[in-house]
Amino acid sequence: MTAPSTRVAIVTGAAQGIGLSIALRFADDGLDVAVNDIAPKSSKLEEVVSQIRAKGRRSLALPGDVSNEEEVKAMVARVVEELGSIDVMVANAGIALHKPFLETTTEEWERVVAINLRGVMLCYRCAATQMIKQGRGGRIIGASSQAGRIGTTSLAAYSATKFAVRGLTQTVALELAPHRITVNAYAPGFIITDLAYHPDDTKNGGKPGSTVKKLFGLPLDSPEAGPETVASMVSYLASPESHFVTGQTILVNGGILMD
Repeated sequence: MTAPSTRVAIVTGAAQGIGLSIALRFADDGLDVAVNDIAPKSSKLEEVVSQIRAKGRRSLALPGDVSNEEEVKAMVARVVEELGSIDVMVANAGIALHKPFLETTTEEWERVVAINLRGVMLCYRCAATQMIKQGRGGRIIGASSQAGRIGTTSLAAYSATKFAVRGLTQTVALELAPHRITVNAYAPGFIITDLAYHPDDTKNGGKPGSTVKKLFGLPLDSPEAGPETVASMVSYLASPESHFVTGQTILVNGGILMD
């Protein structure tokens, strides 16, 4: 199949934070970008679509639950129908639960697993199925975390799913290599997004994110960055130049943890 002049990407969890930065960076890179998030964030998604279109790229809002197989299939089908292909899938959507392991309920555990692991798996599988059908390769990228490299207190469910994303990414990379589809993940450290702010920041150090750092046992002066830093790494992983990088989970953390 002949490749279209413009590549098409899907970014999940794109209404804010890292997902938003990735979507806007892709638009700057010349990709058309479909953006997903949960239905209650539909108005934010439409704002993202407007920002992408203002950059001269095509865009679609895809409200939906990534943990629901039928919704992920419908999302992929709509993108193919309206934008023509899927060349890049970024399974970014995820949630965190900061709670001691012994206090975490089974229902809470299963919700984190459903979104952070099943959601990534479904996005990988549905995108890969379409990319194989297209016959010209592709890029699949998932969200892990520094907490997927080293256990973190009171983040048992989150950390377990992010470790699992690494294993899933390696295995799927091996299986999809014959189809010229690379599969990688990014593992952010402390990133300043809306989720990092807390009402107690003023008394816990005075800086945005100081309360969350305290909860995670990090020094207040530990490295931090904005979501655009992660987006720049994802931009490379999505690029044609990254064809020789696959099965990797790349830390983006300012050196807090090194391989």
